[in-house]
Amino acid sequence: MRKLTGLLLASVVAFPTAAMAQETINLTVASSHPLTIPWVGMIKSHFMAETDRILAEGGNYKIEWQEAFGGQLYKANATLSSVEEGVTDIGWVFSFLEVAKLPLSQVSSYAPFSTANPPVQLEVMGELLENNEAFRNEWEQYNLKVLGLTGTDGYDIYTKQPIESLSDLNGMKISAPGVLGSWLRGTGANAVDGALTTFYTDIQTGVSDGVLSLALGVLPAKLYEVAPYITRVRIGTAFSGAVAINKDSWDGLPEEVQNAMVEAGKFYTDAHGKNLLEAHEAAFGKMVELGAGQNPPVTVSEMSEEDRTAWVNGLPDIAGEWAADGEARGLPAREFLAAYMEGLRARGETPVRDWDKSE
Repeated sequence: MRKLTGLLLASVVAFPTAAMAQETINLTVASSHPLTIPWVGMIKSHFMAETDRILAEGGNYKIEWQEAFGGQLYKANATLSSVEEGVTDIGWVFSFLEVAKLPLSQVSSYAPFSTANPPVQLEVMGELLENNEAFRNEWEQYNLKVLGLTGTDGYDIYTKQPIESLSDLNGMKISAPGVLGSWLRGTGANAVDGALTTFYTDIQTGVSDGVLSLALGVLPAKLYEVAPYITRVRIGTAFSGAVAINKDSWDGLPEEVQNAMVEAGKFYTDAHGKNLLEAHEAAFGKMVELGAGQNPPVTVSEMSEEDRTAWVNGLPDIAGEWAADGEARGLPAREFLAAYMEGLRARGETPVRDWDKSE
């Protein structure tokens, strides 16, 4: 018996990896939106898959993912609190609908017509998250660890009736997610708060006459079925939130798993930004193709440069208002706005309006 015990101990010393069992970690990952929405689908296809790939190389840990996408655990108005309170371990936090809790995160939403380049915008926001203490604390104070950033492709107008000029928007009810309703100020349109998960029904039931939305969200949500007139305004892109993990869940993870998730988060952010840029234009062609047989068929038109310029210049100083409100609440909002705009310019972007230099 003593000899057998000695052999077993020798085998553990000689083959330690064979003797160590791979540890399985159970984590819930959830979202308010379905996997058909590109940035949500990429949580599974890129963030989760890349985490699994990295951990498989190490061989020490394996994650058993409990998936609850598409609003199984919570809706769009509870993305932050659900991760904060541990309803899910990991989830997409939709910052558009968290104006009060995530004020600095709204900076791009109050500076429209500044960039149509999602990879650049995400790079700027990532740099700010890393180097700006106020911005980082804005997320971490809610028991969150940010793993990956999300943005949008370009915003345009989708309506039940054709828009032949900017003046046609006057009096229309246009659905928009949270703070993006401010982009309609000066057009005469009335903003109706909502999200991709509610837009279809809102248009169908007459709550709104159309939406201010993005092609990569409209396509899978099939909004073109009820709002077949697409007016290309090219308002630009916006920072929309983050894939985040509950800090208590994070603290309980082995360092090897944490490192894998950090790397997977960077991979997700980069891939997501490129996907937004590359797939945006193709989405319009796909909507025209899918909507060719409906009545009326999907029609795409360009807003004239004259009307687009009138829209930009007709907006009140929404960035200045946002910054003043932030400063009144003790936030370095003006400094943050300037850092955001300078970050875009430093990467070759040319904002149509210099929001940080408005008087």
